[in-house]
Amino acid sequence: MKLTRLFVLSLFACAVATTARAPVVHAAPAAADVVDQVQKFYANITNVTATFQQTVHNAQFGTDKASSGTVWLKKPGKMRWDYIEKKNNKDVLKKAFISNGTTLFDVEPGNLQFIKKNLANDVMPVAVSFLYGKGDLKNEFNAALDNSNTYGDKDDLVLKLTPKQPSAQYKNLYLVVDKTDFHAKQSIIIDSSNNVNHFTFNNPDWKTVINDSSFEFDQRSVPNYQMIDADAPIKATKP
Repeated sequence: MKLTRLFVLSLFACAVATTARAPVVHAAPAAADVVDQVQKFYANITNVTATFQQTVHNAQFGTDKASSGTVWLKKPGKMRWDYIEKKNNKDVLKKAFISNGTTLFDVEPGNLQFIKKNLANDVMPVAVSFLYGKGDLKNEFNAALDNSNTYGDKDDLVLKLTPKQPSAQYKNLYLVVDKTDFHAKQSIIIDSSNNVNHFTFNNPDWKTVINDSSFEFDQRSVPNYQMIDADAPIKATKP
């Protein structure tokens, strides 16, 4: 099963010149130091809620698909992504990714089905897991500061992370970092086919405690849904 990367995430003085002195110029921070500060920020939070916008660019066809919703993350390893769409001027759940840290549910109301996956057999990629305090960006990626102004605003720090081991999941991961506290404002994953999965996180709330029940999915609540076991052996087709 190919998991939506999410992802989802979300992360980050100038001296005043006087007439008596020349302006003081501060050197740009080293990429390794920014990675350390990003990792430190997420290691020190317990949970976060944010809204998100996602744009997926298909490189082959040159098309873009936009989505939006709300994401909840909580240690250890809990996450929920609710994708919302407007129907008849009402917010309707289009799909949801719900994980209590051990099991992931991909819920698709429009298709009357959900996909169930045991995460013990499929560890979440570091590009996602660092957001809730797991994984080590420095061990997994080579880091550089990106000054191309492709992503983020002029006051943001932009990290370009390249996996140390080749990965089909991503060729590069960009993190747009708020330099005031080093949280991720945007996360951009570019895969081996140059498809781009771009998340922008807004209105992060680090203080409101999230109930653990938000990360549970009761299969009995949708008796008419088909359950697909992503861990089941693939049956061989007859010739």
